[in-house]
Amino acid sequence: MNTNSVYSSFTALTLKVVGLIMIVSSLLDYIILAIPTQGASLLKPEWQLNFATQVVDRGIIPMVGIGFLFAGYWIAQSAATATTEPKSSVQDLRFWVLCLSSFLGLVFLLMVPLHLNNLRLQSSQALEQINQRAKSAEVQLENRTQQVTELLKSPQGIAQVEKRLADLDAAIKSGRIPAQQLEQAKAQANRVRQQLQAIKENPDVLNQEAEQNINQIRSQKLQLEKRATTEAFKLGIKTGLSSLLLAIGYIAIGWTGLRGLGSTPVTRRGQA
Repeated sequence: MNTNSVYSSFTALTLKVVGLIMIVSSLLDYIILAIPTQGASLLKPEWQLNFATQVVDRGIIPMVGIGFLFAGYWIAQSAATATTEPKSSVQDLRFWVLCLSSFLGLVFLLMVPLHLNNLRLQSSQALEQINQRAKSAEVQLENRTQQVTELLKSPQGIAQVEKRLADLDAAIKSGRIPAQQLEQAKAQANRVRQQLQAIKENPDVLNQEAEQNINQIRSQKLQLEKRATTEAFKLGIKTGLSSLLLAIGYIAIGWTGLRGLGSTPVTRRGQA
């Protein structure tokens, strides 16, 4: 046996081993990912989204392994000199690898609509939560504004606020407020004093401030909705398109290989 034949045999064996390890390790990785963690459920869209994203991100590894494996077989056949009768397909490792490739292609193909549907459900849930938080903030703001307005409608209410402000100023001057809360208390007293003065000058100032705050809440709501929609769109394009491309690649490799495998002669290495 010459040196080139030895190197070819070693290269072929190395490629086969590396390819087989990549395929098997990827399958084990997929099995581990399919086991839900504590508290998770296979039926929850969040878990399915996370699983699909991780599987698609690792989806190219088995394909590279298949490429290495078939490259090893090709080098081994190129280095052989004699031809034997073809053996049964089920006895050929390549047959099972091609079947696996076709199966993975089907899995990635089915994963596309499933992923997009789960993404739609999660996006709808996120938008609903954003709307609920915005409505809750608006209701709290309106209730607080109404309470303050009712309090300051009468001279007794204004006198009550002024008394509380005087008590707060007295507490600040006497040192009864802890040092770590002193600056916050001073800021609160100044804010109340300014608001009280503004209300005396313009009774509608509370409604104006409430309207500004509501507009701010609604603006933040629109920004959050836009961000959630954009992130869902990006994730759908990235994972969905990648899964579709992987499906096309695996199915093409599997079906083309299975059609050509039966007509490929099995070769036997000649003796030097």
